[in-house]
Amino acid sequence: MSHTTATPHTSPSHHDVVIIGGGAAGIAVSASLLKRRGDLDIAIIEPATSHYYQPGWTLVGNGVFSAADTRRDMAAIIPSQATRYTTHAERIDPHAHEVTLADGHRLGYTRLVVAPGLVLDWGAIEGLEATLGQHGVTSNYRYDLAPYTWEQVQALKKGRALFTQPPMPIKCAGAPQKAMYLSCDHWRRQGHLADIDVSFCNAAPVLFGVPAFVPALERYISRYDIGVNYQHRLIAVDGPSKTACFAVTGEDGEHQQERSFDLLHVVPPQRAPAFIATSGLADAAGWLELNPETLQHVHHPDIFGLGDISGTSNAKTAAAVRKQAPVVAENLLASLDDQPLTAAYLGYGACPLTVERGRVVLAEFGYNGQLQPTFPRWVNEATQATRLAWWIKARQLPWLYWNAMLKGHEWLVKPARRDA
Repeated sequence: MSHTTATPHTSPSHHDVVIIGGGAAGIAVSASLLKRRGDLDIAIIEPATSHYYQPGWTLVGNGVFSAADTRRDMAAIIPSQATRYTTHAERIDPHAHEVTLADGHRLGYTRLVVAPGLVLDWGAIEGLEATLGQHGVTSNYRYDLAPYTWEQVQALKKGRALFTQPPMPIKCAGAPQKAMYLSCDHWRRQGHLADIDVSFCNAAPVLFGVPAFVPALERYISRYDIGVNYQHRLIAVDGPSKTACFAVTGEDGEHQQERSFDLLHVVPPQRAPAFIATSGLADAAGWLELNPETLQHVHHPDIFGLGDISGTSNAKTAAAVRKQAPVVAENLLASLDDQPLTAAYLGYGACPLTVERGRVVLAEFGYNGQLQPTFPRWVNEATQATRLAWWIKARQLPWLYWNAMLKGHEWLVKPARRDA
């Protein structure tokens, strides 16, 4: 079991490495560091009592997984060698090399890893919080709501279903579409799809940010007869009246449009935690300002970062963390040893697009949309929907998450090399 330390002190405690966040990024990098140097004094700041495999929530929302399949006790996930602080980080002082916690405790560090994830801003959509989990309003972005998605999908036999996507960046950019495709596939199999008007209301101007995967997705848009509405940003929800209001951007500017629904699947706007900006570590958009290759902070060489908080242009996915963790571990230890930073992250992210139960488009790509498939084409055609990719998504990736990535086993994620 990991230590729990939350008693305030007047003078700061000190650790070799302080990690902010016990999500996928924080646990993966702590495990990777300890695999390389087991005597490191590592502290992890994480108040949550549960750890979640969030990529599984899409499949919870279609009845493939139960919600319980995606949850483990946090105490069992944090490495036993680490000291745990069960509270929030409130502020980072990069000049004093200290983190101030919500309980007043100060932690000094030799190296800091910033991995708190991002904030789901449910309150940014008027009326949404008051109606989530009722009146057919749901979201696979919450553990407690993904089962409600499946309930509503099964219950809907006719009517109107709306699926929304907010402005980028968001975690798992394909998740809004995954929920939609899997719902449509269920309705098709049950013989109800022809009686359900399905619309995708996307704040972006394109279906998916990497063009190579768009043709496969468009075939499913056509197959399910989905109406696609670009530059439609959800701004308000009235659950009792089953009405959603969108800000629509067109050639003549922005106007508002109301749409009725029987089922509304919402993805909330997402932003960085405020303490990143108030600590002076943010880029212009509020995200952690990192070197995109080394994942070292641009202005503070004793600070590294990874995961959803990163201001790098990669997709915010658990798959990105798998590649980032060994890069941060190698470069952080090199910096401790006054050696050049030779590990490079090339922007890898993966988005297994579940287009029907049994088939997935396994989108893997890096910076600037460069394709980075794990498998050769003769094994898996990455730009097409395949049964193999479904097997990887539904059967292999959860096992790899719990038993490899969070344990420091770095299969198929060896860092690229750079000239330091």
